[in-house]
Amino acid sequence: MLGRGRTVNGTQMMFEVPQNETIYSLLKQKANYTTGHAGKLGLWVPMKDKLNFDFFVDEDGWHYRQMGNKMWHITEKNTADALRFLTTRDKSRPFFLNVAYFATHAVDGDQRQYLPQNQSMSMYENDTIPIPVTATEEAWKKMPEFFGENNEGRTRWRWRFDTPEKHQSMMKNYYRMASEVDTSVGILLDVLRNEGTLNNTLIIFTTDNGNFHAEHGLADKWYPHQESIRVPLIIKDPRMSPEFIGTTNDEFTLNIDLTSTILSAAGLEPLPSMMGRDMSVLYRKNMAIHGSATAQARRATHSVKGRQFVAPASDGDGKYHSGTETKWRTEFFYEHPMHTNKDYIPASEALVRKDYKYFYWPNFKHEQLFDIRNDPGEMNDLINSTNPEHITKLQDMRKRFLELKMLANSDMNIVL
Repeated sequence: MLGRGRTVNGTQMMFEVPQNETIYSLLKQKANYTTGHAGKLGLWVPMKDKLNFDFFVDEDGWHYRQMGNKMWHITEKNTADALRFLTTRDKSRPFFLNVAYFATHAVDGDQRQYLPQNQSMSMYENDTIPIPVTATEEAWKKMPEFFGENNEGRTRWRWRFDTPEKHQSMMKNYYRMASEVDTSVGILLDVLRNEGTLNNTLIIFTTDNGNFHAEHGLADKWYPHQESIRVPLIIKDPRMSPEFIGTTNDEFTLNIDLTSTILSAAGLEPLPSMMGRDMSVLYRKNMAIHGSATAQARRATHSVKGRQFVAPASDGDGKYHSGTETKWRTEFFYEHPMHTNKDYIPASEALVRKDYKYFYWPNFKHEQLFDIRNDPGEMNDLINSTNPEHITKLQDMRKRFLELKMLANSDMNIVL
């Protein structure tokens, strides 16, 4: 929403949302867009409707609810609200709509967790859902010692995955709900297609987090492991160069890039406080850049359009960096705040690269190091390794982690 990572206070979940700097407000006030939101907003702060929205419906925390004479399913309601915006909007103005499906969130407190629509129940009925290779008691015991049975990720594992039968039932319902979202997206695209605007509309499909499906003996999200921080990202852009259509890209794209990408498509520059980049440079031929390092990447921090690119890491001879004018990032700083208390959901931070990942748990001052090329399941913590290569890697990544954390927590106008 704000295009920057620093929205937490210390290690606690306390958000700061300047109302005139949200993507909704900027598009509405500066680019004359009709703006809409349908679904889960997910912010624990009040939003000024007139400044941000022409259309706003916030639905969160339920799968079935009686409204008037109709029993609604949440995805059905999200779809209906999105359709209401699309069909009633001012068509003389460009539009921005965020359809924030509540699915596939579970319903907290309901032992069934995932409640698909009745017409979806035959889907996956005869399939066997694979069990993740790290969904083992061994993997759980390898978690840091402060991960106890009262950790919320472990609690939700017991709700969903503590027996093979429960695992199959939960995952099938989870996939049914995901398929319902897919159907809903198709309905919305058909509306745009029928009104002739589909091929002039940027469409981004993504999520706000990954999910543990019993990996490491956990459920849900919150932590720096691959299952939790990797998310889908699908982009349909009328400006996309033909050679990129239908291809995949393994560059590090982040949630902070969404705001810059959308603003750029609307003809607006990111605010100096925004930390992300326009992802369209990865798929537009005349703008295409790549992530590999060059000798020029070693130069000092420099300024571009009111924001600074950060100097590369001291290790790797320029290989590791947060991006330059001609190169996409090859590393990033991750953070998630503590929720409620450190035993429930502890704060976590990380430096993520494609070869190694460094974890830091600030509530416990605990470090971890993983060689994710050779250990993609993050099972073998190298923090106490006596291998000289691992010792050097730990020192280098610890240093770079502290650099990026300081910058992310500063008031500097930087690109991360």
